[in-house]
Amino acid sequence: MTPLLAAGTLAGLTLGVGLWLLVSTMPRLGRPRLVNRLAPYLVDVSAEARAMTEARRIDPLPVLGALVAPAVEWAQRVLDTVVGGEEVVRVRLRQSGSALTVAGHRTRQLFAALIGSALGIVAAIAAARNDAPFVPVAVVAIAAGAVGGIAAADALLAHSARRRAARIAEEFPTVVEFLALSVAAGESVLDALRRVARTGSGELAGEIERVVRRAAAGHPFAAALAELRDGLEIAAVGRLVDQILAALDRGTPLAEVLRAHALDARDESKRRLLEAAGTREVAMLVPLVFLILPVTVLFAIWPGLMVLQLGF
Repeated sequence: MTPLLAAGTLAGLTLGVGLWLLVSTMPRLGRPRLVNRLAPYLVDVSAEARAMTEARRIDPLPVLGALVAPAVEWAQRVLDTVVGGEEVVRVRLRQSGSALTVAGHRTRQLFAALIGSALGIVAAIAAARNDAPFVPVAVVAIAAGAVGGIAAADALLAHSARRRAARIAEEFPTVVEFLALSVAAGESVLDALRRVARTGSGELAGEIERVVRRAAAGHPFAAALAELRDGLEIAAVGRLVDQILAALDRGTPLAEVLRAHALDARDESKRRLLEAAGTREVAMLVPLVFLILPVTVLFAIWPGLMVLQLGF
């Protein structure tokens, strides 16, 4: 298949899909089903009817979004079945601080798969110029592009979650020490958290501010802390929340608990620094061997070479 024939086939498929979308909107072929006609009259008693009658918003092209929304929803269900890991995606979204839902991330994966498939088609057309069989190469390239797009979307989300979790772990010892000082000064746990949220500016301070806002809105304080622990799934934060909840439940002094936890957090931070230094020992030798050592040798040999050249 020549590149011109491949481009013509792709244009014909695009035209056919567009014509089918136009024909499907005709009253005879695209008339609403019985459930869609009955849904507006059952919104007061049925949650499914309310979901069906809600206006769908897909930006930035509302008309095109309304046309492709059923296909996108079907693709999301297929992606949930094939890829799986809805709980893992929810945890990563929470750790990364993203406002997306699991369905939003699935939509992002679908768009990434479409972009990868488009790049695969371009690669197949480029390979067809070199007398390669177009159809097998196009199938393989489209499949590889779709899988690569989905994997890239997941990798970006995982990287964002790891970076934010690392920042929270770095801020954790300072926040715990501040909480221990505030509680030792006579403040309650909620007031100490409110002070941290008001004066702090990091990622952990933002999470604490969310807990304070939920408590101020009438949500139980213990439940808000438990949601923070279960949402982030960071070991240090989980241990701190467990100790605070246990102290509140049993009425034990919290200042000593927080002070001991701050010391443990500092020790944990030092241990992580030592582990990072141990794993990067080889990387630290690269500038020493390839930059510092050659310059030192050059400074030691260059004067002698100059003296030898001038002497002879």
